[in-house]
This record gives sequence, C-alpha cells and structure tokens, in this order.
Amino acid sequence: MIALPAWSWIAFTVCASAAQTARNAMQRDLTATLGAHGAAFVRFLYGFPFALLFLALAVALNGRTLVPTANAFWWTALGAVTQIAATALMLAAMRTRSFVVVTAYMKTEPVQVALFGLMFLHERITPQLALAIAVATAGVVLTALPPRAARADGAGAAPAAMGLAAAGLFALSAIGFRAGIVSLEPTYLSAATILALSLAIQSALILAGLALFDRALLDAIARAWRASLLAGFMGALGSQLWFLAFALETAARVRTLALIEIPFAQVVTRRIFRQRTRAIELAGMAMIALGVALLLAS
Repeated sequence: MIALPAWSWIAFTVCASAAQTARNAMQRDLTATLGAHGAAFVRFLYGFPFALLFLALAVALNGRTLVPTANAFWWTALGAVTQIAATALMLAAMRTRSFVVVTAYMKTEPVQVALFGLMFLHERITPQLALAIAVATAGVVLTALPPRAARADGAGAAPAAMGLAAAGLFALSAIGFRAGIVSLEPTYLSAATILALSLAIQSALILAGLALFDRALLDAIARAWRASLLAGFMGALGSQLWFLAFALETAARVRTLALIEIPFAQVVTRRIFRQRTRAIELAGMAMIALGVALLLAS
C-alpha cells in the first residue's frame, strides 16, 4: 500500500480548489441550456462514473476493497444529503438581487466547520487556528462585498439568513464526509470509497426527484452529455482531492485553506469573463493570504 505524506493534504486542497474553480466556470456555461439547478446536478450525475474509476484505481493500488461500515454509511449519507440541500438553498438565495451579499455570508463556512468539528468529531481548535480562520474568512467577506449601491439594493435579513443556512449545510456536509472517511481507515482507499458512496446516494436522489417531478430537465441533462462530461470529471476530481485532504487533516484546516479558491476565481474572472478586480477585493485577497499563512504555521 502506498502511504500518503502528512503534508500532502496541502497539495490536495490547493489542487481541489483549482479543480472546483474550473468546474464552476464550466457550470456557469451550462446554465444557459440547463438552468441553475440543471447545471448544479451535472456535477453529481456525470461525476459518479468518474468516482467509480477513481475507486477502481485506488483498489488496484491497494490490492483490496473496503466495505463501508454502518457508521461510515450514515455519516456519508448526512454529507451527501446536506450538500444537495446546501446547493439548492444557495441557488434559491442567489436568484434574489442579493447575489453578492449571499456569497459573503456563504463564506462563513470555515467558521461553522470548525464549530461542527468540535461538536461532533471533538477536533481541537487552537488559538492560532481560530485566528487563521477569522482572518481568512474576513478577507473573503471583504472580497465579496459589493459596491455601496448594490449593498443597499440587496440588504435585508432574508439573504443573510439563507446565506448563513447554506454555509451551515455545506459545513455539515464537510463534517459528514470527514467522519465517514475517518470511521474507516483514513487513506486514499477510504477517500475513494466514501466519494463513490456519496455520489451514488446523491445521483440516486437526484434521478428519483427529476423522474418524479421534472422529466423535462432530466431529458435536457441527458441531451447535454457532451458538454457535461468535462464538468462532471472536474467535479469528481475536485471532490476526490477534497476527500483525500479530509483523510489526512481536520475539516476546519482543509476548508480554511480552501479559501484560496477566491484568488483562483478572481484570475478566472479577469482572464475569461473580462471583469475588473476592485481595490477592496485585492485587500480581501491579501487577508486571505495572511490567514492561509497563519493556518500553515499553526
């Protein structure tokens, strides 16, 4: 069996953030034909076959299979269901005029991950880790703040509540996946096993829901398979890298380091969508970098 170096969680998280940024850009293109929910479902449905390929590779490298325990199954099911619910709530919130406001509250996820990790997994929060989470999260919120006019237009309790709730559900999904992995042998094999199991649960739920309530969208997703395959692959690859990081490190540290996705997204925004970066966004990215530096030093 090939052992993973302890520091490799950093490489896995950075690569996962890059893959997630690429997937988000691809999903943005798919919204024109499939709508927001259809584009979101693509990552699960078309990612599942690639998760099976990753699992087959892990089994070949390890020389054996790994059967999930009941404990691992229920934690993974919690992660799978809350991730779908979080995605749906996020999309519902972002249909309002408060897109950027919701995004800012969404990025409180690392704080909630740390709290849930302490509650459910008894993962310790050191003072330096708490400071790193606070600084990096503040930087993300600063980056996501819209111009003053947009803030006034999108103000209100509802967007904030939906953003915080979606962040909480995403935090619960991270804890569920982390718990599912560590309840087995926390290696690349357990990471691949839990990923395949989670995508199987999510795909089954989505297919059943679409078959019962939205056959037209199901047909549209099937017709868009060529455009969706790459997005599905990038989604599965990103998730596999997240799960590998969860196998080696606490969810709070992984999700805080994952905030480097924001600078990645800014690069995509400038290069592909030709959108300018404001001074306040640059300041926010500097705070993210400081928070990440504190995290890696803790």
